[in-house]
This record gives sequence, C-alpha cells and structure tokens, in this order.
Amino acid sequence: MPNQDKIFATPQQDIQDFSFNEQVVSVFPDMISRSIPGYGAIVDGIGNICQRVAKPNTQLYDLGCSLGAATLSMRRHLSDQGCRIIAVDNSQAMIKRAQEHLNAFVSPTPVELVCGDIRDVEINNASMVVLNFTLQFLPPEDRASLIAKIYKGLVLGGVLIVSEKLRFEGDKLHKLIDDMHLDFKRANGYSELEISQKRTALENVMKPDSKQQHYQRFAQAGFTEYSSWFQSLNFTSLMAIK
Repeated sequence: MPNQDKIFATPQQDIQDFSFNEQVVSVFPDMISRSIPGYGAIVDGIGNICQRVAKPNTQLYDLGCSLGAATLSMRRHLSDQGCRIIAVDNSQAMIKRAQEHLNAFVSPTPVELVCGDIRDVEINNASMVVLNFTLQFLPPEDRASLIAKIYKGLVLGGVLIVSEKLRFEGDKLHKLIDDMHLDFKRANGYSELEISQKRTALENVMKPDSKQQHYQRFAQAGFTEYSSWFQSLNFTSLMAIK
C-alpha cells in the first residue's frame, strides 16, 4: 500500500515551488494515481505500444522517468531482442527509488538509470522515446528543440510518446474540463486546501500546452503522423511516428 499524499494537507504560509524531492518521492504513486485520470491506462498502454514498435538492437528512452513506471512497463513487454532502456531523471531521490523498483523484477533487457537533465541526453538509434508528464516541466522555449533532437535520434518507424496535462484554447471549455478534473481530485480524497496549495506550488513550474501546440512541434520536427491515442479529461497521451 503506497504512502498517502498529505504534503499539502496542512496550511502553509510560504508555499515553495513544487519539486520532486524526497518528500514527494515517498508519496508519488499515491499522488499521481489520485491526481491524473487514466494514469494507469497510459502506463499499461506504453508497454503495449513498446511491444509493437520496439526494433531489435535499438535503444528505448524514458525521459523524466520518475520512479520508472514507464520503464518497467516497456521492459515487461520486451522479449530478449537486444534492446536497451535508458531512463533519465534530474531527481536523485527518484533515480534511487527507481533502481529499487527495477531490482525487484528480473528481465533480460538492461536498463541504464541516469541522473541528469533530459535536455543534455544524446538520443541515438532509438525505436521508442517516452516523455510521460515531463515536457510540461521544461521551460516552454526549450520544448521544440528537445522534440527535434528526439526526431533526429529515432530510427525510421520509431515512436515518440508524449503524455501531458492539456490547456484548452477556449476559456469556457478550459474551465469546464478543469472543474471536472478538480472534482476528480475531490472524489479521490483531496481537500480544498490541498488542491489550492498544490496548484500554487505548481503554477511557476508546470506550464501545460494545448494539443495544437504539441502537434505544431511534431510537424516542425519532421513528424508527419501523430495523434492522441488516449485522453481522460485534461490529460492526454500523444503518439508521433517517424
């Protein structure tokens, strides 16, 4: 049973910007399952997609791997076909816990865990790259160059998965779906105080894009086939194929 997320349950006079520190790591599975509708389906789907698109003797990347959920899902769906997974996160606390999770399962597919900035990672001979709720935490001006670098590093037929919270173009639509997401969090036990304080902590560090912005970036990078393959409320997972 995961530790319950109580980080924002008591009033905080000075709310710090959200960071993936030891406190967040300790409750992360509970936090993400109660905050992101469809998260489990997305993680399972990433493994299913990997089974279909991973090419022998290529590399698979999980950029912003957190505790390694997408990495584990990909590895579970791979046979011994010479693939290697490179999982990167800039939080040492996340990498340490991800290693513990990986050690709990035996697999012929090697995983290299890297503590570093995903913008500095070289993408080579990749048949699949995953950005699972990661891009939204990068400065907006750095996102297009990362997608372009990923496109160049993918083999022909390689797949990029980008899962993100969405911002909607119309104000009324955005408010309606955002309110439905808040009800989702309330139904999962979050109080008004927790919801409000976490929103304040995230407002300077998480800047969601619209689906149209994601599509424009894919097209600019060179992708000609892309679509949303999963969506629940204002959370989506997008697929682009080289």
